[in-house]
Amino acid sequence: MDLHNKRSLIPALDPSALDQKLHAAIAQSGCSISFIALWLTYLDWAGHLSLSPGKRLNLVRLGLEQAQQFNEYCCSLISNSPDCVMTECIAPATQDRRFRDPDWHRWPFNFYHQSFLLSQEWWAAATHGISGVSRHHEEVVSFVARQLLDTISPGNYLLTNPVALRKTMATGGENLRQGMINFMEDIRRYNTDASIPGTENFVVGRDVAITPGKVVYRNALIELIQYTHTTEKVHPEPILIVPAWIMKYYILDLSPDNSLIRYLVNQGHTVFCISWKNPGEQDRNLSMDDYLHQGIYQAIAVINSIIPHTRIHATGYCIGGTLLAIAAAAMARDNDDRLASITLFAAQTDFSEPGELALFIDESEVSLLEAQMQETGFLSAGQMAGAFQILRSNDLFWSRLVEEYLMGERARMNDLMAWNADATRMPARMHGEYLRKLFLNNDLSSGKYTVTEKPVSLSDITIPIFCVATDADHVAPWKSVYKLHYLTSTEITFLLANGGHNAGIISEPGHPGRHYQVLTHHISDKHLAPDVWQQSVPECEGSWWMRWNHWLDQRSGSPVKPPNQGVPETQYQVLCDAPGTYVLEK
Repeated sequence: MDLHNKRSLIPALDPSALDQKLHAAIAQSGCSISFIALWLTYLDWAGHLSLSPGKRLNLVRLGLEQAQQFNEYCCSLISNSPDCVMTECIAPATQDRRFRDPDWHRWPFNFYHQSFLLSQEWWAAATHGISGVSRHHEEVVSFVARQLLDTISPGNYLLTNPVALRKTMATGGENLRQGMINFMEDIRRYNTDASIPGTENFVVGRDVAITPGKVVYRNALIELIQYTHTTEKVHPEPILIVPAWIMKYYILDLSPDNSLIRYLVNQGHTVFCISWKNPGEQDRNLSMDDYLHQGIYQAIAVINSIIPHTRIHATGYCIGGTLLAIAAAAMARDNDDRLASITLFAAQTDFSEPGELALFIDESEVSLLEAQMQETGFLSAGQMAGAFQILRSNDLFWSRLVEEYLMGERARMNDLMAWNADATRMPARMHGEYLRKLFLNNDLSSGKYTVTEKPVSLSDITIPIFCVATDADHVAPWKSVYKLHYLTSTEITFLLANGGHNAGIISEPGHPGRHYQVLTHHISDKHLAPDVWQQSVPECEGSWWMRWNHWLDQRSGSPVKPPNQGVPETQYQVLCDAPGTYVLEK
């Protein structure tokens, strides 16, 4: 037998398939975290720190200063009565709510929390300002250091948490018994994939997402809902809402008293909203282009059939807003003038500084995630929820463990929390494209993003834009959202509301504690840096919804007779009542 025949006996292997299987297994076993990326980050930080004797001397000096300061503080504690409140070494950050109880400032709990905060301060100095370390690696190593420190926070443990101890003594340990019950319930729920307790009180179509309307179109990706008018006349220009497909659309149609969709309908607007299908394994090959063409473009075509010869106020939320910006740029490129305006809620168009979410996004992480998604066909809802919990571990993870397991208290479920538990999946191909084209390559802001094989530019947009950001947004940081000012020269009304990515958008009139800043940037105006903008623009009390409604009214025609729902003589007929069927899919 010749050498060629001997070689033919060896089974043919696909090297890429072998790599795919291995990478998917690594991702599955490591919670989709690239340990190679973490190791490279550590080497970058530790290597450059070892070559920075001046920085190390500063860290030694800081440590000695902290030790002296803490020693003097402890001596003062010993020489005074236990109930005496002393001037402390360090104060927690304003957003850190862990040590606000007065008992944290009494012996021995002041000793615990002061030593913890000093350690936190030292590690913040140790992970920042090292010459030669890449910015991304600096942010990652700082983030990891914070996560590790959070695990040893004195607030997380019974014997070092005065609030938990006080309640234990007052209840005779009942809180710990209830905490164990809560823990066992959560273990059972995790193993059986059961719903979070309390969500049964917020059923979609019964308690939430109950604004009357009809599904007037359905394809493999979307259902389009047309809401029933409540006024005798409506503005001629309809509103199309493009929610993010990372979430169920009814974040904008929660309970009747905080539904943005209901509010718009009651203000005399004809409202359409896309409800995205929750993708499964069979939808693995859905792309960003599919979401654009089968989603936004198709919804616009349906609305044009139902309400012909009128332009549309299009509104996008989060990733839905990013896709809407892409659609508007492509339509402007192609001289398509069917949009009257666009409104963006917490939507980024420049991803050069996307906030802490970028900690999970580099070539190594994305490659690992793509391998795992290739096996399953989608990114699971649990993976997305876990990433957001890690980003805000104090607020979303440790504080919940303390409340539910040490204090024995379940947070009272509300409509927003129930909606947050009703998570969705992400198709493998689309999510990979989203991470690579937008987060990694930042194609949209650089004019490299293509639609129908031709690049689009946000600078082509000439219609007015209303852009909403929230000051405590960890998903789309407001300064990142603000960068839209530098990408287009059209009129932009930028509004900064207080609150987070979701709670800041749900800001119904009468909601206590709401305020916002708003300023319109005209084409001839000079640009303001974000910090200058925030310092110079006056603050307004109340809901920003009313300001947005006024903005829409100014750009709409005189009220007319409401349109019919659907077009019975065409393919766009009423299919079923809102909220439709796609939103109910798990």
